[in-house]
Amino acid sequence: MTRTARTFADRMAQRRSVRAFSADPVPLDVVEQAVRAAACSPSGANLQPWRFVVVTDPDRKRQLRQAAEAEELEFYTRRASAEWLAAVAPMGTDWQKPFLEHAPVVIVVFEVHQGPNTPKPYYVKESVGIAVGVLITALHLCGLATLTHTPSPMRFLNEICDRPAEERACVVMPVGYPADDVTVPRLTRKALSDVLVRR
Repeated sequence: MTRTARTFADRMAQRRSVRAFSADPVPLDVVEQAVRAAACSPSGANLQPWRFVVVTDPDRKRQLRQAAEAEELEFYTRRASAEWLAAVAPMGTDWQKPFLEHAPVVIVVFEVHQGPNTPKPYYVKESVGIAVGVLITALHLCGLATLTHTPSPMRFLNEICDRPAEERACVVMPVGYPADDVTVPRLTRKALSDVLVRR
């Protein structure tokens, strides 16, 4: 058990968010199995309030990028606080999101709320958050890279992904292999002793 836990932790310690993707196609059956794993996550009252939209169509990805960049430009130039901009400066991010078009796959994760054909769900954000964590883990263990992107507001995603009003996008995840020349910020993670408390 200890060896399994250590091996898993070591694999996850290598995970990095990637913002530049290779154009090489990824096996869609691998993506589907990663979504299957995420859909096994625990959820409030077992109502499974999630929808995973896998986008591969180039025109749809282009629309997604254009709409997301319009929101991000507004955010970065008008709505973001100086404190927030300073916090993300080491990541090198800005309003431009080419990965939304260049990654071979983009997964848009929606929260499913009460609607004409859906019961009232409980603990939606918590449930979907757990599922997203499992999805990130599954993709990483399969050798694929991803990133959690959260443009705000995200209502434009309902139209692009053909989803009903009771579904609300919560995260956009480009998926693929890292580009050959990809760079990532040199970040450190907190030590286990800083995050683990024993009583």
